Amino acid sequence: MLFFFYIVSKKRIKLVTLVTVLAFFTAWLVYIQAPSGLLTFSTNKGPMAIYQGDTSKRNIALTFDISWGDENAEKVINALNKLHIKHVTFFLSAAWAERHPEVVAELVKQGHEIGSLGYRYKSYTQLKPEEMRRDLAKSEDVFTRLGVKSVKLFRPPNGEFNKEVLKIVSQYNLSVVHWSINTNDWQNPGAEKIINTVKNELSPGDIILLHASDSALQTANALPMLWQTISKKGYKNVSVSELISNTDTKSKIVN
Repeated sequence: MLFFFYIVSKKRIKLVTLVTVLAFFTAWLVYIQAPSGLLTFSTNKGPMAIYQGDTSKRNIALTFDISWGDENAEKVINALNKLHIKHVTFFLSAAWAERHPEVVAELVKQGHEIGSLGYRYKSYTQLKPEEMRRDLAKSEDVFTRLGVKSVKLFRPPNGEFNKEVLKIVSQYNLSVVHWSINTNDWQNPGAEKIINTVKNELSPGDIILLHASDSALQTANALPMLWQTISKKGYKNVSVSELISNTDTKSKIVN
């Protein structure tokens, strides 16, 4: 009886050891073969907000938010043109876009990407579900009338979102885009501070938050040195859509 127990136990130990080794080997294979993907905030098995793209390539995405003002957007666009920076992603409040159709047309003509900030630029975490839906529908109508085709990206006003926001926005076939580097340029900390923030934090796949509203008075002047810093590090600017395409995701849970 003791001999039989010893044989069974020995077989069981061998089986457990074999299973453990195979599991470890499989996990190792998955790890070395997995692509560097998107870094995201997500709900459990639900919608997500992207804050960083593919980390396997030296690509970054410059993004500019515009929600108000009549002057600074043109200065930023002119600075980008002089620097020959293409495929920038502009997130526009539809209410602002409605008042500045000529600027929207210029962005489209220059080949930049258009994303939405909603219509009113009010935090979606402060809106009821039906209010969010009305705002999203109205912004969609504005961009359609302005001839902006296929707006697929949405940045929540002030970067504020929760599970309910992600859920409702996803129903409009929009990808929620956050950021991995916040320059805080709207606070006008000085061009050097804006540049150093990017310089010190820059890594592959970064989505960089800048502004072209009239509050960001130093951004256009900071762009030449900012772009020189990015270029010297061997990075290429691409649209957010390109940055996040054809990659798997890593998730953080949204409470």
